[in-house]
Amino acid sequence: MTLRIIGLNHHNASLDYREKLAFSREEIQSCLKDLIASNEIKEAVILSTCNRTELYLHANEEGEEYTKTWLIKNKNINKNTEDLLFSLKGEKAIIHLSRVACGLDSMILGEPQILGQLKNAYKSSIELGAITKDFSKLFDHIFRLAKKIRTNTNISNSPVSVSYAAVILANQFFSRLDNHSALLIGAGESIELVAKHLVNKKINKLFIANRNINKAQELAKRYGGYALDLDSLDGVIEITDLILSSTASNHYILKKFQIQKAIKNRKRKPIFAVDMAVPRDLDPEIQEIEDIYLYTIDDLQKVVLEGQNKRNLAAVEADEIIIKETIKYSNTKKAEEVEPTITELREYGESIKNEVLEQSIKQIKKGDDIETIIEKNASLMIKKLLHSPSVSMIFG
Repeated sequence: MTLRIIGLNHHNASLDYREKLAFSREEIQSCLKDLIASNEIKEAVILSTCNRTELYLHANEEGEEYTKTWLIKNKNINKNTEDLLFSLKGEKAIIHLSRVACGLDSMILGEPQILGQLKNAYKSSIELGAITKDFSKLFDHIFRLAKKIRTNTNISNSPVSVSYAAVILANQFFSRLDNHSALLIGAGESIELVAKHLVNKKINKLFIANRNINKAQELAKRYGGYALDLDSLDGVIEITDLILSSTASNHYILKKFQIQKAIKNRKRKPIFAVDMAVPRDLDPEIQEIEDIYLYTIDDLQKVVLEGQNKRNLAAVEADEIIIKETIKYSNTKKAEEVEPTITELREYGESIKNEVLEQSIKQIKKGDDIETIIEKNASLMIKKLLHSPSVSMIFG
């Protein structure tokens, strides 16, 4: 068994396809149980973010095929989505996972959120018993490597994220934000980062809505905003210039008719909206309405970010570190795998040596010629040592 990766991401799949393969937290828990129930899959981690759904498996080839079939059935994906699935194994898979952890494979190069998301995915697998010794060592290596790269390269200089890109886009749209209001939907890490960046841009008024009102209140208190639950959105939309949403909902949070009503009451004053969620929070039909400008997670990729050239140079350096560390890790793992065989071989050789030595001592005590004893028993020892390996080579 070896590390195998199956999935799709923003490199080869548009938002429409990524939505079909997205997993909620609840789904991940049940799916991990399904996967490790197979004898062909020893360990599993599922990473599902707005930019990727990737399954990391400690499995053999049969386990990989089982997972593909399971994915197609479980997520009810069509042939077009199935064709987009990629798979990697061995060192190529380790390099890919390393690049993901370091933010080198992200939509926005070097973004730091992905490492936390990967750590949370790993933690979920531990809690469900989907991790044993091999993946513990692998992910310890990955997390140490990510820390090393962020410490020793410029990949984390001038930190950016999808959240920051959303605020940059909003700032470009309105020129300035200090006379505008924003509605944030959700209370997770992405929305907290949005709140932080909006406050830094001197946003005039901040509303934070969440299904769990307590979380919304905590975030609102931290950033000087106003908390509300999702049932109170309609009234706030009418006085909001920016809407930025990122929840884990499987259903649309805002529908077309809600925005139509708000635009009418705003006397067609425009609304700028960014849907950072996968699956989407805002009904795509909203973009058909005049005076609302809706952007998705894929649109953020087009935002030109300050310091990107420096990050590109740092990425080259980071990739070199990843390749070197992957080779070192693979060599260590191979040594660990053959160590029991080497120990067994040494013990086998030691037993033959003792056997021949004991026989030689007896023959010397009997008065046999010493040179004859040495020559005869040296040949005997070589025959005994080579017997088992020769049989293995011939008969497998």
